[in-house]
Amino acid sequence: MTEPTSAQDLFKGRHFDQEIIILCIRWYLTFKLSSRDLVQMMSERGIALVHTTILRWVQRYVPDFEKRWNQYALPVGDSWHVDETYIKVKGQWVYLYRAVDKQGRTVDFLLSKWRDVATAKRFFSNAAKQHGAPRVITLDGYAASHRAVAELKEVGTLPRRVRIRSSQYLNNVVEQDHRRIKQRIRPMLGFKRFETATVTIRGIELAEKIKEESIQPHTADQQNRNHSRPLVRSLGGIKPIKPFAGQKHISTWNCTRAIRRTLAYSSPSLRA
Repeated sequence: MTEPTSAQDLFKGRHFDQEIIILCIRWYLTFKLSSRDLVQMMSERGIALVHTTILRWVQRYVPDFEKRWNQYALPVGDSWHVDETYIKVKGQWVYLYRAVDKQGRTVDFLLSKWRDVATAKRFFSNAAKQHGAPRVITLDGYAASHRAVAELKEVGTLPRRVRIRSSQYLNNVVEQDHRRIKQRIRPMLGFKRFETATVTIRGIELAEKIKEESIQPHTADQQNRNHSRPLVRSLGGIKPIKPFAGQKHISTWNCTRAIRRTLAYSSPSLRA
């Protein structure tokens, strides 16, 4: 496995400091702000930006952030809730397939122009390849999704033990979770390309994972502190943060600090 690019190399040649880049990316992905809102917020702090610069930063760095953090992702549950919703890409409504587990953590998503059996099979195949086969899949009444799962069972992509259930109320967890994505996308006023939309949605999901503490530097042997130290160092010394009384989620400041430390300690030369 190749070593991740160091933080120095990752931000090499950029006009702005990495703290500014990370802050703008996090605010853009976490809060209901447009890129022009961020330009105005930065100008009040004496930093001159154009909105296209922030959009380029998101497309450039979100894949790297996701790759680094996914090394420490907590496994998703074995009960998946699958549903489709709509977003606009290039002025046209397209389908966004999404799956979450029982706790509401995102399993996977897929953006497609079509809502058919082939697309559903591709979505379930990718999700199963990444996370393993689920125990149960909750679907809506759309026949194409049920047929896709049945065909995947026949060819062995999904084991026959996977149970399928269809319930209007059990899928509320994923239908409510669609709101989080749509509320964040609305200020962006749509996307121009599928690739841009996919990277941005991945960034929104990553920001939510960090906030929900779905990614933590745990090791397989948590009882052995000596084994856990190299992993903690590779994340820049980040440890699970204990919330204050009544505080449910990790603070947004700690999200920025976590990303910054992950980048700073991803290279052996920087850890030395």
